[in-house]
Amino acid sequence: MAKKPENPNYKVIAENRRARFDYAIEDDLECGIQLQGSEVKSLRTGQSNIAESYAAVEDGELWLVNSYIAPYEQAMFGHEDRRRRKLLVSKKELANLWNSTQRKGMTLVPLVLYFNHRGMAKVKIGIAKGKKNHDKRATEAKRDWNRQKQRLLKEQH
Repeated sequence: MAKKPENPNYKVIAENRRARFDYAIEDDLECGIQLQGSEVKSLRTGQSNIAESYAAVEDGELWLVNSYIAPYEQAMFGHEDRRRRKLLVSKKELANLWNSTQRKGMTLVPLVLYFNHRGMAKVKIGIAKGKKNHDKRATEAKRDWNRQKQRLLKEQH
């Protein structure tokens, strides 16, 4: 059977790789993001960073705070590179996010910024709990052991 071709519209723009090390991700959610035209153009060139950013529920709306999208040089009307951007979720999802951050002491961390198969910009938000230093060390030791195990299995064959 023929393999389905890759979708040309799907493209990862920015990834927060540090988030999985610093936080225990319990659940994730895909959100739309409200952007200006020059921001979309800049994202298409891949000039963005979500490493230091976070999401917050304020006044019944979900916001992406401190994310960086580089200014687009050819734009007539530019944008502010670190402005707060509104994230688009349903009311039910927003209520669940607010409950988890208020009651359970969780935080909202952006994991990936990407264009989906329809070419729309999306953000994957993780509902996470911060790891302590000993948890981080345990995760690192487990990862090292898995790497070493794979090496040993490869040598045997």
